[in-house]
Amino acid sequence: MSQHWKQLALVGLISGGVSVGALELLHQSSQDVILKEAPTASLTKLTSAGGPAGVPGDFTYAADVSMPAVVHITSTIKTRGESAQQLQIPEAFREFFGDRAPNMPQGGPQKQQASGSGVIISPDGYIVTNNHVVEGAEELEVVLNNKHTYKAKVIGTDPSTDLAVIQISAKNLPALSFGNSDAAKIGEWVVAVGNPFNLESTVTTGIISAKGRGLGIIGQKQQNEFSGPARKGDSPLESFIQTDAVVNPGNSGGALVNLKGELVGINTAIASPTGSYAGYSFAVPSNLVKKVAGDLIKYGNVQRGYLGIMLDELDSKKADEYGVKETEGVYVKSFSPNSAAKEAGLKPGDVILKVDGNNVNAVPQLQELIGRKQPGESVKLTVSREGTVKEFSVNLRNRDGGSQLIKPDAAEVVLNDLGVQLNDLSPREKTVLKANGVEGGAKIGAIEAGKLARAGVQEGFIITKLNGKTIHSVQEFKNAIEGKKGTRVQIEGIYSDEPTESFTFGFNV
Repeated sequence: MSQHWKQLALVGLISGGVSVGALELLHQSSQDVILKEAPTASLTKLTSAGGPAGVPGDFTYAADVSMPAVVHITSTIKTRGESAQQLQIPEAFREFFGDRAPNMPQGGPQKQQASGSGVIISPDGYIVTNNHVVEGAEELEVVLNNKHTYKAKVIGTDPSTDLAVIQISAKNLPALSFGNSDAAKIGEWVVAVGNPFNLESTVTTGIISAKGRGLGIIGQKQQNEFSGPARKGDSPLESFIQTDAVVNPGNSGGALVNLKGELVGINTAIASPTGSYAGYSFAVPSNLVKKVAGDLIKYGNVQRGYLGIMLDELDSKKADEYGVKETEGVYVKSFSPNSAAKEAGLKPGDVILKVDGNNVNAVPQLQELIGRKQPGESVKLTVSREGTVKEFSVNLRNRDGGSQLIKPDAAEVVLNDLGVQLNDLSPREKTVLKANGVEGGAKIGAIEAGKLARAGVQEGFIITKLNGKTIHSVQEFKNAIEGKKGTRVQIEGIYSDEPTESFTFGFNV
């Protein structure tokens, strides 16, 4: 593992999360989701000292507005009390916790708790947080700033941005307004609010150090705008706001606000050799949060538009390599099948300079701007082609190359929660297993953080039964698991090297 990986971590995976700024959602109908945004020209607001809000060096107004909207989240996960190695905790995090994660005694089923933060995004109980705060949780408890406690349910998650929306049964809650993260400036003061180390309602300050950071910590870093991750779904999307506001485990999912008390980001990660704050923290920009949260509430999944381009960043060395004059912008290497950009007239060798008038100098910037749009929406690209600047209107497509919205696949949602990619058995595997009385199954080809990993299941495990029903293939498993979301299931299976020894796991999906 590289030293770079060791110094980057999602804030508080296992032990905590980050604080979240809020957005307010109002339902005009069963279909529409309206987000509360700060006005373009904000009215003058006064601090408790009588001065105008937003004056550099005065953080009181931002703290007063944001603290009531930031909540403390405790997630409870049932485990078998295995070691950190057996639970497949990423190597980057084992140095923080040792071989055994906290609150995880050996032997028998155990309850593991992790804490994080969240932001109230509507008066009727919607809360945005990080996906890694709620991932795999069987129970979620939310404590408001006024100490009231509620049970929460997960509305939707988006691992590709590490965001999630949960809901509590409450009314007339305080909610933050979304600021425009595009308008946030490097050097601008910001305030982070969250619950680090279970210290509730903690406020820290800093400045925006950089924007559009791609760290490669959400899944595998890809310079491929159109390809997906190992499991079917949207590819990782990172375009973090970097700040020097102090953020620690427990802050995950918390709010990054400007001095006017407007949400500009959701705190998500830190750069650290120890697991605690050591200089820089990273937040998902509010414009992307607004898009993801709105889609999760309205559709149950995120509707992302794609250009269908293989991209690369430019500098003087790359410019010489590709034979172009530009050292800024994003270089078009090739296209995916059914590429929207190719259909609109772009060619390999083009350099994308702007997206809807916004300058782009890095792949994460472009991915964020495109990722805010849905399939079927159009985007204007400003492109340099052999020294001539051209403009193209591109109608975006979904990850499968179509223009329609993608309905959530109930089986895929469960597989994401389980944290696995399933493969059908090869003819040879079927023959070997049949000789041992096993009729078939669905084999785990890859396993990530999720319920099966926490149960100690390893790659290569073959699922043979679900709730006592024999499973012969991946499709049979998907058919059997569909409609089981929110219920308790029992999975039975084997490992191919020990086909006579079976294992059974029961948990809620």
